[in-house]
Amino acid sequence: MKIGFLIYGSLDTLSGGYYYDRKLVEYLRACGDTVEIISLPWRNYTAHLSDNFHFKLPKGLDVLIQDELNHPSLIAANIGKREYPVISLVHHLRCSEWRPKWQNYFYQAVEKKYLQSVDGFIFNSETTKAAVNGLMINEKPSSVAYPPTDRFGSAISEDEIKLRAKKNPLRILFLGNVIERKGLHTLLNALLYLSPSDVILDVVGSLSFESAYTKQIESFIEANNLSSFVFLHNSLNHTPLQNLLKQAHLLVVPSSYEGFGIVYLEGMCFGLPAIGTTAGAAGEIIEDNSSGYLIQPNDSDTLAKHLKALNDDRELLIQLSVNARKRYVQQPKWEESAGKIRKFLYSF
Repeated sequence: MKIGFLIYGSLDTLSGGYYYDRKLVEYLRACGDTVEIISLPWRNYTAHLSDNFHFKLPKGLDVLIQDELNHPSLIAANIGKREYPVISLVHHLRCSEWRPKWQNYFYQAVEKKYLQSVDGFIFNSETTKAAVNGLMINEKPSSVAYPPTDRFGSAISEDEIKLRAKKNPLRILFLGNVIERKGLHTLLNALLYLSPSDVILDVVGSLSFESAYTKQIESFIEANNLSSFVFLHNSLNHTPLQNLLKQAHLLVVPSSYEGFGIVYLEGMCFGLPAIGTTAGAAGEIIEDNSSGYLIQPNDSDTLAKHLKALNDDRELLIQLSVNARKRYVQQPKWEESAGKIRKFLYSF
């Protein structure tokens, strides 16, 4: 089968969504399918909307997968005459993110128009599927295929978890690009309630996606004298990232919205309890008070209480860490999810 895969920018972009896309392309090619990457340039939302005046779908494909992130660019092309089915891979809806309602009303209208223009869906979670079904009457074929979360292999042992839990200070890992939606500001505000000697925070993620927000974060760190225990590492991969995952006690990414949250399960591979929020799909991964905690978006007070409790009670930390490891082991493997997607594509 000749498959097109449409994205913004580079397939090598470091984010959970692009990692999903990249692994899916690798799987399909390994199965013998031809996959052509069609890339549109990154610009602002208004400029993406202007793509509708000139962009045309490529010819000669059997099926086209579109990352839903590209939705503002594709409405006119999808509505026009085409010779093959178009499948939208939905990581999460832009209109599901935390922002003023008047802005989301606009994004809802655009996304709904786009979603109505495709022939089927691949969803990364049940939460994302429910979000789409809540936005439109959806009777189109779909498949829920969970993202790849096993790039680091087998989970660490319970003995390693117990030994690490006794070490001080409490090491927190924030793993995600430094953008407002990921909620780093919520975590930094929570740290103001803790003693600087009790904690180390490692922040791993691109500092260039939202430069204005990054500057706010850097200014906050300086103004509140956090630089002695808060470290901005920028993007890391492979051994440097694995070393930080092994050293950490817990993972905190208090996003205002997650369509799935690959990072939570990747942390659980290393026995890291995860703290996310009630907005989005984190609840499909994190069992509150068992493998981590779910807080309300922007709730720094509650987050601080959880961090203090885990620092003070290392037996509680061990209990949640072991449960997090068990949750990781239970997750379906990527080969199973990717196989579902390929079978779904061949059904058209």
